[in-house]
Amino acid sequence: MDWKSAIRGYKAYLKLEKSLSENSNQAYVRDIMKLVSFYETHGMTVSPLHVQTEHLRGLLKWCNELGMQPVSQARMISGLRSFFHYLLIENEIKDDPSDLIDLPKLGRKLPDVLSMEEIDKLIAAIDLSLAEGERNRAILETLYSCGLRVSELVNLKISDLHLNAGFLRVVGKGDKERIVPTGSMVKKRLEHYLQYSRVKIKPLLGEEDIVFLNRRGKRLSRVMVFLMIKSLAEKIGLKKKISPHTFRHSFATSLVEGGADLRAVQEMLGHESITTTEIYTHLDREYLREVIIGFHPRA
Repeated sequence: MDWKSAIRGYKAYLKLEKSLSENSNQAYVRDIMKLVSFYETHGMTVSPLHVQTEHLRGLLKWCNELGMQPVSQARMISGLRSFFHYLLIENEIKDDPSDLIDLPKLGRKLPDVLSMEEIDKLIAAIDLSLAEGERNRAILETLYSCGLRVSELVNLKISDLHLNAGFLRVVGKGDKERIVPTGSMVKKRLEHYLQYSRVKIKPLLGEEDIVFLNRRGKRLSRVMVFLMIKSLAEKIGLKKKISPHTFRHSFATSLVEGGADLRAVQEMLGHESITTTEIYTHLDREYLREVIIGFHPRA
């Protein structure tokens, strides 16, 4: 078995058995290609069925020398473990070479979040005289008010909007569906965009049900949303390094700081594990610590 055929079979496994999205599938394949690149760089010819533990240790050392961050190394090893698990269940190998590989120790980095004032400034900086102004305002409001991933935002469908009933239907990672409540502000922004801006755009074939379109009638790319947010941050002189995901972090942080139940936040974010959501309790503790230091006379 060569790498090409192994990867082809693995991709089919991810799609059919794991029901992962195309973005997730590509990320897993990139992890395997790093191992392939390691072999090529070091002049080694090794088939997928003859990978050894010392090869993987060499890969980690090589990645470390290239400056790959521990979190990226951990992600890569996780992807390789999934690949070798596939080879095991297909009876292509008898032992998993990644079994004895320890993941790099990771510090827990708290994500940057935006204050309500900063979010209001970003939205106010949108030029509503431009054709895409109303769309961009609706995008920021939806990201913050609903806590969507950017991939969920760009694939959001009109048929999934139930604004009068007060919720959105969202298709997240692994094609898992969840219901996200909507408040009055996001309802107002979405309805205004749909009624006065989107109706002026002729959707391309297959894009008729997509909420957010570019001027050519095609759904937005994740990069387009990132660049729009980056441009607005520069416009208001925001020093924080932000992305579409920052609005998701801000959504969750606002809920936790307001006293929301962690299980409810987990459900709205679409986290498979509660431990992923628990990072926001750490954020909340940091916020409380800052309040004490700022206002307590004995601090």
